[in-house]
Amino acid sequence: MKASTPPPPPAALPCAAVPFDSTAQLMTEISIQLGARLSRVRLRGLPPRPPATRPPDARRPAGPPGDSRPALVAVAHGSRDPAALRTVTALLDRVRELRPGLVVRLGHIELNAPLLPDTLAELDGRAVAVPLLLARGHHVGHDIPAALAGAPHLATHLARPLGPHPLLAEALHARLEEAGARRPSAVVLAAAGSRAPESAADTARTARLLSERLGGVPVLPAYASAPPEGGPCGTPLSVPAALRALAARGHPRPALASCFTAPGRFAAQCAAAAPGPAAAPLGDHPALARLVLHRYDQALAARGGCVQDTLGAATVTV
Repeated sequence: MKASTPPPPPAALPCAAVPFDSTAQLMTEISIQLGARLSRVRLRGLPPRPPATRPPDARRPAGPPGDSRPALVAVAHGSRDPAALRTVTALLDRVRELRPGLVVRLGHIELNAPLLPDTLAELDGRAVAVPLLLARGHHVGHDIPAALAGAPHLATHLARPLGPHPLLAEALHARLEEAGARRPSAVVLAAAGSRAPESAADTARTARLLSERLGGVPVLPAYASAPPEGGPCGTPLSVPAALRALAARGHPRPALASCFTAPGRFAAQCAAAAPGPAAAPLGDHPALARLVLHRYDQALAARGGCVQDTLGAATVTV
């Protein structure tokens, strides 16, 4: 019996042009998302790939049509604690409520998505990066500027970190009161810490502002990242060492002010070490949301050659 031969395939029909806003756009989006994820994979012996960038026509404009305001890109550190992302998201929701219509985006330095380079790649036009960090240090001086330099399609400006400022002291005070420390005899100001000397100066300034707000109560700055025996000369003590120092001065149960934007490992460790009331991280406190917008406005004013240091003013118009 003779085997049957399958019929030849039908002749290919001429391809019709596919509209860009259908299949082609879908494939572009898939490529971008896949590239962004592959960029985070480090193969043994090979450097990581640079972050993915969108084609110019696929980027989102910084604001709605007719709105010339730069986008506000809030730069968070990132944390393995899932509560951190929820907390920062709530803070930015409050920022949007205070400034309706302003485009507000989030980018992380590490650990959480979206990472800052990916957020910048999705924008077009102008943007102001506002670090959700409470003092100067390596991230503000090196990591964030490097990410901005890697987004040449954007006109970017870098704002100051949130601290020191009276609005930060206002939020710290409010969190202490919420923890039951309405009239503490002494306070340890627990911060993440950095080797940079300007970080120590900023943290010490925040401690003085909080002390003034508390009516002269001693506030001792301390680093969660400092070794138990203490860091380099001129840097704050570790949190346990600061607690012991205050106990030696007659304050066995000082309150702990949590100088952290969101929950995380450092904040939890500091709270666990406190013998007295321990405040929660700053989170979405209204004063912190106002401070984010103040730093945004301050960066734009500096670009125009007119900027004022408002450390003496606790009220900011939003």
